[in-house]
Amino acid sequence: MEDLRLIELSKKDIPLVSELAHTIWNQHYPSIIGQQQVDYMLKRMYSSESIEEQMEKKGHLFFLIRFNHQPTGFVSVHEEKPGHWFLNKFYIDQRKAATGLGTRAFELLLKKIVPEEITLTVNRKNFKSINFYFKNGFRIEEVKDFDIGQGYLMEDFIMKRKKK
Repeated sequence: MEDLRLIELSKKDIPLVSELAHTIWNQHYPSIIGQQQVDYMLKRMYSSESIEEQMEKKGHLFFLIRFNHQPTGFVSVHEEKPGHWFLNKFYIDQRKAATGLGTRAFELLLKKIVPEEITLTVNRKNFKSINFYFKNGFRIEEVKDFDIGQGYLMEDFIMKRKKK
């Protein structure tokens, strides 16, 4: 029997999530945004120090995705106002892509946070993820570019999913 779990992150798990982020981002993003921007964003948003700050100062909840007892990905969310959540991060090892694991992990997340609405940002060229979000009830609400420094932009769609 396959075992899929979302486990709330503790401080001791932060280095594991940082390592997962480096693996997953290097699998998926260089062809979308280029290796230099990948390296910049990993250093800025996925170092152990940055993850700890997101948890402690910004109130982000991180969950480790474990599949058959192996760390396979992670999720980060925060509640903007009661019932309205922002999905900061949702990453699964690309070797598990297109297996249904992402949808199952997303369903587990919904059971944990019980949102009225979830908002997220996704790169406009990240077609696999955009399609995943469409299949899971999200709709594009807005197109927005975010200046993240060093001459880099996050060129995103803002997507929302409202409770059915």
